[in-house]
Amino acid sequence: MSLLELMAAADERGLAASAVACLDRCLPQPADGADPDPLRPLWAGCADGSVWPDRLAEVRAVLDAAVDTAGAAPQIRKLLSEAPVDRAAPELREWADACSLAALETHCRLDAPGVEEAEAKSESESESESEDRTELLNRCCTEGPEDAGPLLAGELRRQIQILETLAETTGTVGSGAALRRALNLSTEGRRVLRAVVSRQARGRA
Repeated sequence: MSLLELMAAADERGLAASAVACLDRCLPQPADGADPDPLRPLWAGCADGSVWPDRLAEVRAVLDAAVDTAGAAPQIRKLLSEAPVDRAAPELREWADACSLAALETHCRLDAPGVEEAEAKSESESESESEDRTELLNRCCTEGPEDAGPLLAGELRRQIQILETLAETTGTVGSGAALRRALNLSTEGRRVLRAVVSRQARGRA
């Protein structure tokens, strides 16, 4: 199944966990002394919807307090502010879609060489590149990673794997193990992304 199909079929636990995993992978390297896993409390809310509101409030407070010290990404804070407090709300699916797209866009941008040079191009060229990227992301979500760079292709496969793992254990005794597997997959993806960001930063230095 495509990512689009898996998202459409996911239940609230799958949507919540997929969204949290997407945001977790895109967190920047924390500052010294900062919490290395500020979104970890939300995983408990993925397992138990009754604690979701409290866990969501907790991570929002942590990231809001870390704006100047840990460099928490503004986009992640914005998406967390838009997360439905009621995990069973219809808005959960729209929020999960937004988190998925944000993670895909992040990986797509890092696949492209010469980011600074691209930003200096004319407005018309920038708009054209944005349209091309949107078309690529839409195609990846419906048809797979063909023509995608290695980071985007890897992120697409990771999102699909997480959703498939969660779907296979819906309503079973293995649901807890599935969430741990999703967390492990996301943590590994975060390591990969941070390594790429660090390598590109050294190359520009």
